[in-house]
Amino acid sequence: MDTLTMPQLLALAAALGWASGVRLYLVVLVVGLVGYFGWVPLPAGLHILAHPAVIAASGFMVFVEFFADKIPGLDSLWDFVHTAIRIPAGAALAAAVFGGDHAAMATVAAIIGGGLAATAHVTKATTRAAINTSPEPFSNIGASLAEDGMASGSLWLAFAHPLAFGVALVVVLAISVWLIRRCWRFLSGLVRTVVRVFAGRAPTPAPQNQAALEPTKPPGSY
Repeated sequence: MDTLTMPQLLALAAALGWASGVRLYLVVLVVGLVGYFGWVPLPAGLHILAHPAVIAASGFMVFVEFFADKIPGLDSLWDFVHTAIRIPAGAALAAAVFGGDHAAMATVAAIIGGGLAATAHVTKATTRAAINTSPEPFSNIGASLAEDGMASGSLWLAFAHPLAFGVALVVVLAISVWLIRRCWRFLSGLVRTVVRVFAGRAPTPAPQNQAALEPTKPPGSY
């Protein structure tokens, strides 16, 4: 395969945007290795990722993130710090698929890629925060490994089966919106409960039968 088709380019731009919101450094490393070994012809705007220095730097960050993302509490701090990194990087990588020769397509790709990166990042951050309310660490490790596989798998699917990737992306986005809403409600309720406890306010008791609350009158009284 000497060149990428337009469906592959569109799928690759979307995959780079979405996966960057989950595993930015892994995305850079995988795409760089693909280009370095010549497994797939990368667009000109992504050739820089195949430079040995970029591969080495992204490989080191993948090593750091692999452990930081699996420690409860530290993973949420890591997500918070990377809010300002993953989203613009996802937009930049998506735009680089089309390069400066196709400015209009590059701009569209940057907008969509940034939006996908933001959606993936918010989904990951809120889900991890909800998981961190559990004292055991195994759910964090399982979620982190699943994210590793999904980020790598999305890139492969975009290259090999772009139409299938498009269908999968729509499904993932629908699930992401549902997860964000559910996790946000759960975390908001948890925060309100903690605030009431520290403020010394007991939870509001459930309403009881009003007749049961009235004092009993002695016989013969009016």
